[in-house]
Amino acid sequence: MNKKQKYQELMLKARAIAAKAEEEERDFTAEERTEVQGLMADAKTIKDELDQAAKDREIIADLTAMFEQEGNGGGNGGQPGKGQTLGERFVNSAEFKSWIKEKSVNGRIPDSLKGLTSPPVEFKNLLAKAVVTGSSDTSAGAFVQTDYTGLYEPLGRQRLTLRQLVSPGQTTSDTVHYVRQTSIVQQATPVAEANVTEYSGATGEVSGEKPEGSMAFVPVTENVKTIPVWIPATKRALSDAAQIRTIIDQELLSDLEEELEDQMLNGDGTGENFTGILNTSGILSQAWDTDLLTTARKAKTTLMTTGRSVPTAWMFNPADWETIELLTDSDGRYYYGGPITNGQKQLWGIPVVESETIAEGTGLLGDFRKATLWDREQASISVSDSHADFFIRNMVAILAEMRAAFAVRRPSGFVTVDLTSGS
Repeated sequence: MNKKQKYQELMLKARAIAAKAEEEERDFTAEERTEVQGLMADAKTIKDELDQAAKDREIIADLTAMFEQEGNGGGNGGQPGKGQTLGERFVNSAEFKSWIKEKSVNGRIPDSLKGLTSPPVEFKNLLAKAVVTGSSDTSAGAFVQTDYTGLYEPLGRQRLTLRQLVSPGQTTSDTVHYVRQTSIVQQATPVAEANVTEYSGATGEVSGEKPEGSMAFVPVTENVKTIPVWIPATKRALSDAAQIRTIIDQELLSDLEEELEDQMLNGDGTGENFTGILNTSGILSQAWDTDLLTTARKAKTTLMTTGRSVPTAWMFNPADWETIELLTDSDGRYYYGGPITNGQKQLWGIPVVESETIAEGTGLLGDFRKATLWDREQASISVSDSHADFFIRNMVAILAEMRAAFAVRRPSGFVTVDLTSGS
Protein backbone atom coordinates (compact mmCIF):
# COMPACT_ATOMS: atom_id res chain seq x y z
CA MET A 1 0.00 0.00 0.00
CA ASN A 2 1.49 3.34 -1.05
CA LYS A 3 1.33 6.55 1.00
CA LYS A 4 -1.63 7.98 -0.89
CA GLN A 5 -3.67 4.81 -0.31
CA LYS A 6 -2.66 4.76 3.37
CA TYR A 7 -3.73 8.41 3.74
CA GLN A 8 -7.11 7.65 2.17
CA GLU A 9 -7.56 4.61 4.42
CA LEU A 10 -6.85 6.65 7.57
CA MET A 11 -9.24 9.41 6.52
CA LEU A 12 -12.00 6.91 5.71
CA LYS A 13 -11.61 5.25 9.12
CA ALA A 14 -11.80 8.60 10.91
CA ARG A 15 -14.81 9.64 8.83
CA ALA A 16 -16.60 6.34 9.57
CA ILE A 17 -16.24 6.92 13.33
CA ALA A 18 -17.53 10.48 12.96
CA ALA A 19 -20.44 9.32 10.78
CA LYS A 20 -21.45 6.77 13.42
CA ALA A 21 -21.52 9.48 16.12
CA GLU A 22 -23.52 11.78 13.83
CA GLU A 23 -25.98 9.02 13.00
CA GLU A 24 -26.54 8.32 16.71
CA GLU A 25 -26.72 12.10 17.43
CA ARG A 26 -24.08 12.04 20.13
CA ASP A 27 -20.54 13.21 20.89
CA PHE A 28 -17.50 10.99 20.58
CA THR A 29 -16.84 8.52 23.34
CA ALA A 30 -13.43 8.85 25.02
CA GLU A 31 -12.13 5.86 23.04
CA GLU A 32 -13.51 7.22 19.76
CA ARG A 33 -12.01 10.66 20.38
CA THR A 34 -8.59 9.15 21.08
CA GLU A 35 -8.80 6.92 17.98
CA VAL A 36 -9.91 9.76 15.68
CA GLN A 37 -7.15 12.06 16.97
CA GLY A 38 -4.59 9.32 16.35
CA LEU A 39 -5.89 8.65 12.84
CA MET A 40 -5.87 12.35 11.96
CA ALA A 41 -2.34 12.79 13.33
CA ASP A 42 -1.07 9.86 11.24
CA ALA A 43 -2.93 11.16 8.18
CA LYS A 44 -1.40 14.63 8.63
CA THR A 45 2.08 13.15 8.80
CA ILE A 46 1.53 11.25 5.55
CA LYS A 47 -0.08 14.32 3.91
CA ASP A 48 2.96 16.43 4.81
CA GLU A 49 5.23 13.80 3.28
CA LEU A 50 3.14 13.69 0.09
CA ASP A 51 3.17 17.49 -0.15
CA GLN A 52 6.94 17.58 0.31
CA ALA A 53 7.40 14.88 -2.35
CA ALA A 54 5.27 16.91 -4.76
CA LYS A 55 7.40 19.99 -4.10
CA ASP A 56 10.56 17.95 -4.68
CA ARG A 57 9.21 16.79 -8.04
CA GLU A 58 8.48 20.37 -9.04
CA ILE A 59 12.05 21.38 -8.17
CA ILE A 60 13.45 18.46 -10.18
CA ALA A 61 11.22 19.40 -13.15
CA ASP A 62 12.42 23.02 -12.99
CA LEU A 63 16.05 21.91 -12.85
CA THR A 64 15.51 19.55 -15.77
CA ALA A 65 13.93 22.32 -17.85
CA MET A 66 16.80 24.71 -17.05
CA PHE A 67 19.33 22.01 -17.91
CA GLU A 68 17.66 21.38 -21.27
CA GLN A 69 17.61 25.11 -22.05
CA GLU A 70 21.35 25.17 -21.57
CA GLY A 71 21.64 22.62 -24.38
CA ASN A 72 22.36 19.58 -22.26
CA GLY A 73 19.72 17.31 -23.74
CA GLY A 74 17.37 15.20 -21.67
CA GLY A 75 18.35 16.62 -18.29
CA ASN A 76 18.39 13.15 -16.73
CA GLY A 77 21.06 11.41 -18.74
CA GLY A 78 18.48 10.07 -21.17
CA GLN A 79 16.95 7.84 -18.52
CA PRO A 80 13.23 7.74 -17.63
CA GLY A 81 12.87 9.95 -14.55
CA LYS A 82 10.50 10.58 -11.72
CA GLY A 83 7.71 13.07 -12.30
CA GLN A 84 7.56 12.31 -16.04
CA THR A 85 4.55 10.89 -17.83
CA LEU A 86 4.73 7.48 -19.48
CA GLY A 87 5.11 9.08 -22.91
CA GLU A 88 7.91 11.36 -21.71
CA ARG A 89 9.73 8.44 -20.18
CA PHE A 90 9.35 6.45 -23.40
CA VAL A 91 10.71 9.10 -25.76
CA ASN A 92 13.45 10.07 -23.25
CA SER A 93 14.49 6.49 -22.52
CA ALA A 94 18.03 5.44 -23.41
CA GLU A 95 16.66 2.55 -25.47
CA PHE A 96 14.38 4.69 -27.65
CA LYS A 97 16.90 7.55 -28.08
CA SER A 98 19.69 5.16 -29.04
CA TRP A 99 17.43 3.32 -31.49
CA ILE A 100 15.99 6.48 -33.10
CA LYS A 101 19.49 8.00 -33.39
CA GLU A 102 20.75 4.89 -35.11
CA LYS A 103 17.83 4.75 -37.55
CA SER A 104 17.33 8.46 -38.34
CA VAL A 105 19.09 10.85 -40.71
CA ASN A 106 19.12 14.50 -39.63
CA GLY A 107 16.43 13.73 -37.06
CA ARG A 108 14.06 12.00 -39.53
CA ILE A 109 13.30 8.34 -40.25
CA PRO A 110 13.98 7.81 -43.99
CA ASP A 111 10.99 6.44 -45.89
CA SER A 112 13.31 4.00 -47.58
CA LEU A 113 14.28 2.35 -44.27
CA LYS A 114 12.64 -1.07 -43.82
CA GLY A 115 12.57 -3.71 -41.08
CA LEU A 116 11.95 -1.31 -38.18
CA THR A 117 11.51 -2.92 -34.76
CA SER A 118 12.27 -0.88 -31.66
CA PRO A 119 13.58 -2.44 -28.44
CA PRO A 120 10.81 -2.76 -25.81
CA VAL A 121 10.87 -0.13 -23.09
CA GLU A 122 9.45 -1.28 -19.73
CA PHE A 123 8.00 0.88 -16.98
CA LYS A 124 7.16 0.22 -13.36
CA ASN A 125 3.49 1.23 -13.41
CA LEU A 126 0.67 -0.10 -15.66
CA LEU A 127 -0.65 1.98 -17.10
CA ALA A 128 -8.30 5.42 -31.31
CA LYS A 129 -8.17 3.96 -34.15
CA ALA A 130 -7.18 6.51 -36.79
CA VAL A 131 -3.97 6.23 -38.78
CA VAL A 132 -1.47 8.84 -37.55
CA THR A 133 0.24 10.49 -40.54
CA GLY A 134 2.43 13.50 -41.04
CA SER A 135 0.57 15.06 -43.96
CA SER A 136 -3.19 15.21 -43.28
CA ASP A 137 -4.64 18.19 -41.39
CA THR A 138 -7.27 15.87 -39.92
CA SER A 139 -4.65 13.53 -38.47
CA ALA A 140 -1.04 14.05 -37.41
CA GLY A 141 -0.45 16.98 -39.76
CA ALA A 142 -1.73 19.29 -37.03
CA PHE A 143 1.02 18.03 -34.76
CA VAL A 144 4.00 18.83 -37.02
CA GLN A 145 3.53 22.49 -37.79
CA THR A 146 6.58 24.54 -36.91
CA ASP A 147 4.69 26.49 -34.25
CA TYR A 148 3.11 23.40 -32.65
CA THR A 149 2.81 23.75 -28.87
CA GLY A 150 2.90 20.03 -28.09
CA LEU A 151 -0.70 20.03 -26.79
CA TYR A 152 -4.03 18.74 -28.05
CA GLU A 153 -7.47 18.31 -26.48
CA PRO A 154 -8.64 14.67 -26.26
CA LEU A 155 -12.30 13.63 -26.17
CA GLY A 156 -12.09 12.64 -22.49
CA ARG A 157 -12.23 9.34 -20.65
CA GLN A 158 -14.39 7.88 -17.92
CA ARG A 159 -13.29 8.11 -14.32
CA LEU A 160 -11.61 4.91 -13.05
CA THR A 161 -12.16 3.80 -9.45
CA LEU A 162 -12.12 0.02 -9.04
CA ARG A 163 -8.35 -0.43 -9.13
CA GLN A 164 -8.02 1.90 -6.12
CA LEU A 165 -10.45 -0.28 -4.12
CA VAL A 166 -9.08 -3.81 -4.62
CA SER A 167 -5.97 -5.29 -3.05
CA PRO A 168 -2.79 -4.89 -5.15
CA GLY A 169 -0.38 -7.77 -5.73
CA GLN A 170 2.56 -8.81 -7.88
CA THR A 171 3.57 -12.11 -9.45
CA THR A 172 6.51 -13.41 -11.47
CA SER A 173 4.59 -16.45 -12.77
CA ASP A 174 2.00 -17.03 -15.49
CA THR A 175 -0.39 -18.54 -12.93
CA VAL A 176 -1.43 -17.46 -9.45
CA HIS A 177 -2.47 -20.05 -6.85
CA TYR A 178 -4.30 -19.42 -3.58
CA VAL A 179 -6.52 -21.37 -1.17
CA ARG A 180 -10.16 -20.40 -0.53
CA GLN A 181 -12.00 -21.60 2.59
CA THR A 182 -15.43 -23.05 1.75
CA SER A 183 -16.73 -24.00 5.21
CA ILE A 184 -15.94 -23.01 8.79
CA VAL A 185 -15.84 -24.92 12.07
CA GLN A 186 -19.41 -25.11 13.43
CA GLN A 187 -19.38 -28.24 15.59
CA ALA A 188 -18.87 -26.65 19.02
CA THR A 189 -21.54 -27.63 21.60
CA PRO A 190 -21.75 -27.96 25.41
CA VAL A 191 -20.78 -31.43 26.67
CA ALA A 192 -21.52 -32.98 30.05
CA GLU A 193 -18.71 -34.49 32.13
CA ALA A 194 -18.11 -38.23 31.66
CA ASN A 195 -19.42 -40.50 34.44
CA VAL A 196 -17.94 -43.81 33.23
CA THR A 197 -14.46 -44.90 32.26
CA GLU A 198 -15.71 -47.06 29.40
CA TYR A 199 -18.84 -45.86 27.65
CA SER A 200 -21.19 -48.64 26.53
CA GLY A 201 -24.30 -46.64 25.68
CA ALA A 202 -26.29 -47.90 28.64
CA THR A 203 -28.99 -45.73 30.14
CA GLY A 204 -27.58 -43.05 32.41
CA GLU A 205 -24.04 -43.26 31.04
CA VAL A 206 -22.39 -40.08 29.83
CA SER A 207 -19.39 -40.47 27.53
CA GLY A 208 -18.18 -36.88 27.84
CA GLU A 209 -16.79 -37.12 24.28
CA LYS A 210 -15.95 -33.72 22.73
CA PRO A 211 -17.17 -32.96 19.19
CA GLU A 212 -14.60 -32.90 16.42
CA GLY A 213 -14.51 -29.75 14.31
CA SER A 214 -14.12 -29.71 10.55
CA MET A 215 -13.61 -27.15 7.82
CA ALA A 216 -13.04 -27.31 4.07
CA PHE A 217 -10.76 -25.58 1.59
CA VAL A 218 -10.44 -25.51 -2.19
CA PRO A 219 -7.33 -24.58 -4.22
CA VAL A 220 -7.88 -21.90 -6.86
CA THR A 221 -5.69 -21.04 -9.86
CA GLU A 222 -5.92 -17.84 -11.89
CA ASN A 223 -4.06 -17.39 -15.17
CA VAL A 224 -2.22 -14.21 -16.10
CA LYS A 225 -3.88 -12.49 -19.07
CA THR A 226 -2.44 -10.03 -21.60
CA ILE A 227 -4.20 -6.74 -22.42
CA PRO A 228 -2.68 -5.00 -25.49
CA VAL A 229 -3.55 -2.11 -27.80
CA TRP A 230 -1.72 -0.60 -30.75
CA ILE A 231 -2.07 2.27 -33.20
CA PRO A 232 -0.57 2.81 -36.67
CA ALA A 233 1.69 5.77 -37.42
CA THR A 234 3.90 6.93 -40.27
CA LYS A 235 7.67 7.11 -39.93
CA ARG A 236 7.41 10.86 -40.26
CA ALA A 237 5.10 10.96 -37.23
CA LEU A 238 7.48 8.66 -35.36
CA SER A 239 10.19 11.29 -35.74
CA ASP A 240 8.06 13.79 -33.79
CA ALA A 241 8.73 12.76 -30.19
CA ALA A 242 6.25 15.25 -28.70
CA GLN A 243 3.39 13.79 -30.72
CA ILE A 244 4.23 10.19 -29.83
CA ARG A 245 4.56 11.07 -26.13
CA THR A 246 1.09 12.67 -26.03
CA ILE A 247 -0.55 9.75 -27.84
CA ILE A 248 0.99 7.24 -25.44
CA ASP A 249 -0.05 9.21 -22.36
CA GLN A 250 -3.60 10.17 -23.32
CA GLU A 251 -4.73 7.35 -25.58
CA LEU A 252 -2.81 4.07 -25.29
CA LEU A 253 -2.40 4.16 -21.51
CA SER A 254 -5.99 5.31 -20.91
CA ASP A 255 -7.38 2.58 -23.18
CA LEU A 256 -5.42 -0.10 -21.30
CA GLU A 257 -6.66 1.16 -17.94
CA GLU A 258 -10.31 1.39 -19.06
CA GLU A 259 -10.22 -2.17 -20.39
CA LEU A 260 -8.55 -3.38 -17.18
CA GLU A 261 -11.31 -1.85 -15.04
CA ASP A 262 -14.05 -3.32 -17.24
CA GLN A 263 -12.44 -6.77 -17.07
CA MET A 264 -12.15 -6.61 -13.27
CA LEU A 265 -15.86 -5.87 -12.93
CA ASN A 266 -17.60 -7.36 -15.98
CA GLY A 267 -15.20 -9.97 -17.40
CA ASP A 268 -17.09 -13.17 -18.26
CA GLY A 269 -14.19 -15.59 -17.75
CA THR A 270 -14.27 -16.95 -21.31
CA GLY A 271 -11.14 -17.14 -23.44
CA GLU A 272 -8.64 -14.50 -22.34
CA ASN A 273 -11.16 -12.52 -20.29
CA PHE A 274 -10.86 -12.10 -16.53
CA THR A 275 -13.65 -13.48 -14.37
CA GLY A 276 -14.94 -10.16 -13.10
CA ILE A 277 -16.62 -9.54 -9.76
CA LEU A 278 -20.14 -9.54 -11.22
CA ASN A 279 -19.60 -12.91 -12.93
CA THR A 280 -17.88 -14.67 -10.03
CA SER A 281 -19.77 -17.70 -8.74
CA GLY A 282 -20.86 -17.35 -5.12
CA ILE A 283 -21.35 -13.60 -4.83
CA LEU A 284 -24.54 -12.61 -2.99
CA SER A 285 -27.56 -10.71 -4.34
CA GLN A 286 -30.16 -8.38 -2.87
CA ALA A 287 -33.57 -8.10 -4.53
CA TRP A 288 -35.57 -4.86 -4.68
CA ASP A 289 -37.47 -4.23 -1.46
CA THR A 290 -39.93 -1.31 -1.04
CA ASP A 291 -37.64 1.53 -2.18
CA LEU A 292 -34.01 2.38 -2.98
CA LEU A 293 -32.94 3.20 0.56
CA THR A 294 -34.63 0.15 2.08
CA THR A 295 -33.09 -2.11 -0.56
CA ALA A 296 -29.63 -0.66 0.07
CA ARG A 297 -29.94 -1.10 3.85
CA LYS A 298 -31.01 -4.73 3.46
CA ALA A 299 -28.01 -5.33 1.17
CA LYS A 300 -25.74 -4.13 3.98
CA THR A 301 -27.36 -6.59 6.38
CA THR A 302 -27.07 -9.41 3.82
CA LEU A 303 -23.36 -8.82 3.37
CA MET A 304 -22.68 -8.67 7.11
CA THR A 305 -24.81 -11.64 8.18
CA THR A 306 -24.74 -14.01 5.20
CA GLY A 307 -21.41 -12.96 3.76
CA ARG A 308 -19.74 -12.41 7.15
CA SER A 309 -17.96 -9.42 5.62
CA VAL A 310 -17.46 -5.77 6.52
CA PRO A 311 -18.28 -3.57 3.49
CA THR A 312 -15.67 -1.03 2.41
CA ALA A 313 -17.52 0.73 -0.44
CA TRP A 314 -20.58 0.99 -2.66
CA MET A 315 -20.22 1.20 -6.43
CA PHE A 316 -22.99 2.91 -8.40
CA ASN A 317 -23.46 4.07 -11.96
CA PRO A 318 -23.53 7.92 -11.91
CA ALA A 319 -27.19 7.88 -13.04
CA ASP A 320 -28.19 5.67 -10.09
CA TRP A 321 -26.28 7.78 -7.57
CA GLU A 322 -27.97 10.86 -8.99
CA THR A 323 -31.35 9.24 -8.32
CA ILE A 324 -30.36 8.51 -4.71
CA GLU A 325 -29.01 12.01 -4.10
CA LEU A 326 -32.22 13.55 -5.44
CA LEU A 327 -34.46 11.60 -3.04
CA THR A 328 -36.59 13.86 -0.84
CA ASP A 329 -38.84 13.41 2.19
CA SER A 330 -42.55 14.29 2.39
CA ASP A 331 -41.63 17.96 2.87
CA GLY A 332 -39.46 18.05 -0.26
CA ARG A 333 -36.17 18.11 1.69
CA TYR A 334 -33.20 16.21 0.27
CA TYR A 335 -32.17 13.24 2.39
CA TYR A 336 -28.54 13.92 1.46
CA GLY A 337 -28.44 17.65 2.18
CA GLY A 338 -29.09 18.99 -1.29
CA PRO A 339 -26.83 20.66 -3.86
CA ILE A 340 -24.72 22.73 -1.43
CA THR A 341 -23.62 19.79 0.71
CA ASN A 342 -19.96 18.81 0.41
CA GLY A 343 -17.90 16.00 1.84
CA GLN A 344 -17.47 12.26 1.50
CA LYS A 345 -20.28 10.55 -0.40
CA GLN A 346 -21.82 7.88 1.84
CA LEU A 347 -24.86 5.62 1.95
CA TRP A 348 -25.78 4.02 5.29
CA GLY A 349 -22.35 4.96 6.63
CA ILE A 350 -20.39 3.32 3.78
CA PRO A 351 -18.31 5.32 1.24
CA VAL A 352 -19.72 5.59 -2.30
CA VAL A 353 -17.79 5.59 -5.58
CA GLU A 354 -19.34 6.34 -8.96
CA SER A 355 -18.30 4.37 -12.04
CA GLU A 356 -19.58 4.15 -15.59
CA THR A 357 -18.20 0.61 -15.67
CA ILE A 358 -21.16 -0.76 -13.73
CA ALA A 359 -24.46 -0.87 -15.61
CA GLU A 360 -27.32 1.42 -14.62
CA GLY A 361 -29.87 -0.35 -12.43
CA THR A 362 -27.36 -2.48 -10.52
CA GLY A 363 -25.39 -1.49 -7.44
CA LEU A 364 -22.44 -3.31 -5.90
CA LEU A 365 -21.61 -3.43 -2.19
CA GLY A 366 -18.54 -5.26 -1.04
CA ASP A 367 -15.40 -5.71 0.96
CA PHE A 368 -13.24 -4.84 -2.03
CA ARG A 369 -10.13 -5.94 -0.14
CA LYS A 370 -11.24 -9.51 -0.90
CA ALA A 371 -10.47 -9.03 -4.60
CA THR A 372 -6.85 -8.89 -5.80
CA LEU A 373 -5.16 -7.64 -8.96
CA TRP A 374 -1.73 -9.18 -9.53
CA ASP A 375 0.69 -7.32 -11.84
CA ARG A 376 2.71 -9.81 -13.89
CA GLU A 377 4.60 -7.61 -16.34
CA GLN A 378 5.46 -3.94 -16.33
CA ALA A 379 3.76 -1.78 -18.95
CA SER A 380 5.68 -2.13 -22.20
CA ILE A 381 5.86 0.15 -25.26
CA SER A 382 7.43 -0.96 -28.56
CA VAL A 383 7.49 0.15 -32.21
CA SER A 384 7.78 -1.99 -35.36
CA ASP A 385 6.97 -1.98 -39.09
CA SER A 386 6.52 -5.77 -39.08
CA HIS A 387 2.75 -5.70 -39.49
CA ALA A 388 0.63 -6.44 -42.56
CA ASP A 389 1.84 -4.19 -45.44
CA PHE A 390 3.40 -1.54 -43.18
CA PHE A 391 6.83 -2.48 -44.54
CA ILE A 392 5.96 -1.17 -48.02
CA ARG A 393 3.85 1.76 -46.81
CA ASN A 394 6.50 3.40 -44.61
CA MET A 395 4.36 2.90 -41.53
CA VAL A 396 4.94 1.51 -38.03
CA ALA A 397 2.80 0.09 -35.23
CA ILE A 398 3.11 1.52 -31.71
CA LEU A 399 2.15 -1.23 -29.24
CA ALA A 400 1.33 -0.91 -25.54
CA GLU A 401 0.53 -3.92 -23.41
CA MET A 402 0.27 -5.16 -19.85
CA ARG A 403 -0.12 -8.56 -18.18
CA ALA A 404 -2.06 -9.23 -15.00
CA ALA A 405 -4.25 -11.71 -13.12
CA PHE A 406 -7.40 -10.99 -11.14
CA ALA A 407 -9.47 -12.95 -8.63
CA VAL A 408 -12.26 -12.53 -6.10
CA ARG A 409 -10.77 -14.43 -3.17
CA ARG A 410 -13.99 -14.37 -1.11
CA PRO A 411 -17.09 -14.25 -3.35
CA SER A 412 -19.41 -13.86 -0.34
CA GLY A 413 -17.69 -10.55 0.35
CA PHE A 414 -19.74 -8.93 -2.43
CA VAL A 415 -23.46 -8.43 -2.99
CA THR A 416 -25.17 -7.11 -6.12
CA VAL A 417 -28.15 -4.86 -5.50
CA ASP A 418 -31.24 -4.57 -7.71
CA LEU A 419 -31.98 -0.84 -7.88
CA THR A 420 -34.99 -1.08 -10.18
CA SER A 421 -38.53 -1.55 -8.89
CA GLY A 422 -40.34 -4.52 -10.43
CA SER A 423 -37.28 -5.86 -12.29
